[in-house]
Amino acid sequence: MTKGWKLYDQRLAWILVAPVLLLLILLLLLPIAMMTVYTFFTFVTAGVESAVLTFDNWKEFLTDSYYHGFLWKTVRVGAITAVICAILGYFPAYFIWATTFRHKWLLLLLLIVPFWISFTIRTFSWIHILGEQGLINVVLIRLGVISEPLPMLYTEGAVIMGLLHFLLPYMILNVYVSLESIDRTLIAAARSMGCTSAQAFREVTLPLSMPGLGAGLLLCFVLAAGSYVTPQLLGGSRDALFGNLIYDTIMGQLNWPMGATLSIVLFVLLGAAAAAYSRYMGLSQIMKGLSA
Repeated sequence: MTKGWKLYDQRLAWILVAPVLLLLILLLLLPIAMMTVYTFFTFVTAGVESAVLTFDNWKEFLTDSYYHGFLWKTVRVGAITAVICAILGYFPAYFIWATTFRHKWLLLLLLIVPFWISFTIRTFSWIHILGEQGLINVVLIRLGVISEPLPMLYTEGAVIMGLLHFLLPYMILNVYVSLESIDRTLIAAARSMGCTSAQAFREVTLPLSMPGLGAGLLLCFVLAAGSYVTPQLLGGSRDALFGNLIYDTIMGQLNWPMGATLSIVLFVLLGAAAAAYSRYMGLSQIMKGLSA
């Protein structure tokens, strides 16, 4: 004890955590609260709203299938992207974990190299790959495989491809961190008891790596469903996601109350997904993956 303070004093803990709590309140909780209140404002005309409280914005969202279609498409694209990331990402993560290469850090370095390039530039690059004059169409036409360009750009497939390019490293890192925490003696024990390599993987490695796989699925789904840039650049008007609808409602229609309503809907959807994962698996695995 020093001048009335204990080594692990609760007052000291609150003093240390106070700046972070203040930032969370000012930069996270307060804006969300303001947006929630704004959902009950009355829309008058473009750029003009009234402080008269109403449920009209929520009624419009709940009864208009136009918004439901965007929400369903966002969930579907996010889920498809997350599942494909899981399928494609598990194998390189397993390879990095299992390899006997002495300089494993080089493989991890190659994995994070894409993060050194602007996300927007990486997304724009797909236009030169999938476009009518893009790499794929030019090669196929010159080889005589096709006679006219394939319509690959400005489709849902192009959006998913761009999201995969962006999110796959996150999946690999989360799975790798989960694999790295496995005690390898468990695998050796399974082999000593007669398991083949495939059986040891199925009975030991795969179950113990599920937390990382689940964390990657959640992270990829949340980031894909909340994406704006990729659908904007690679998708057409029919392939926009909920984030693009929010932007158009606020910046195009200047309907701030409805835009706030849609924002809260997306926030609740993604928050529910994170809460469900946290309930059954915990969010600590995501923190490990992001800090790897």
